[in-house]
Amino acid sequence: MSRIPSSPSSFRPLRRRLAAALALIPLALAAPALHAQDSARPLLRIGYQKSASLLALQKAQGSLERRLAALQADVKWVEFPAGPQLLEGLNVGSVDVGFVGEAPPIFAQAAGANFVYIGNDPASPEAEAIVVPKDSAIRTLADLKGRRIALNKGSNVHYLLVRALEKAGLKYGDIQPVFLPPADARAAFEKGAVDAWVIWDPFLAAVEKQTGARLLADGRGLVSNHAFYLAERQFTQKHPQLVRALFEDSVEQGRWLKANLKEAARRIAPVQGLDVDVVERTLQRAEYGVAPVTPGVAAEQQKVADAFLELKLIPKPVRIADALPATPVTTAAR
Repeated sequence: MSRIPSSPSSFRPLRRRLAAALALIPLALAAPALHAQDSARPLLRIGYQKSASLLALQKAQGSLERRLAALQADVKWVEFPAGPQLLEGLNVGSVDVGFVGEAPPIFAQAAGANFVYIGNDPASPEAEAIVVPKDSAIRTLADLKGRRIALNKGSNVHYLLVRALEKAGLKYGDIQPVFLPPADARAAFEKGAVDAWVIWDPFLAAVEKQTGARLLADGRGLVSNHAFYLAERQFTQKHPQLVRALFEDSVEQGRWLKANLKEAARRIAPVQGLDVDVVERTLQRAEYGVAPVTPGVAAEQQKVADAFLELKLIPKPVRIADALPATPVTTAAR
């Protein structure tokens, strides 16, 4: 047990320490206020993939940073390897807005993720395809029966494969899906460990340019291949001006990109770590111009969800309408 001081003089050191502690209280009370002041500046955290060429351009240009600065706001870029991982980041609060293909939101919604569709880019069916090695004996979609096909599970190309098999009169069970992320799928494709690869740009353009891979079928006549902007539900309600700024910048930079393809490819290439000619081919096949999700686009997305449910790729029905915002985001820059 500690000894209790027994004389007034023995209390002096204690009084001095107590006085010093009391003197620090105003600073301690002020600290939360100072922190709140520092954090009062709004922040837009964007989840992106290197394959998102327009966002890569915006990041390289610094255009969004300048636009948000006028709103006394900042932007933070958070990179993900693919759409499913990005949506997990959105679900756990790592990012506020993300940009993905048509399939990842459906898998995420089936898993209980809380997000809303806030916009989409125009259809780009040529930006995804099924490819085979240049010397492959596979010549038609029907030739895929019994073959090993690489794809990223839950990505936009998952639906392309489903529709392509339907067109060929095949069932999903007639092929052997091999679920691999793009880098691993590319390695397996080159080694001959898989017979075909279902992939999107810029990985598609890269394998065509660098290996001579032959395009068996792209999305034309099969899928729309919309790309979607998604957001954490409360964020859009709290910061609609930041979402509008993102959309307006996307529209403006998308127009500039299409009018300056070669220069845009030169600026994007270092961000994506790809050759300029690969990036240029990617840009030629994509369309840009974000817009609110219309009933027609939502209906197309519902067809994707219903197809995945029928194939038991998702565990329960998904209603796309449940993930649409009450008030669509609008933009002045059209």
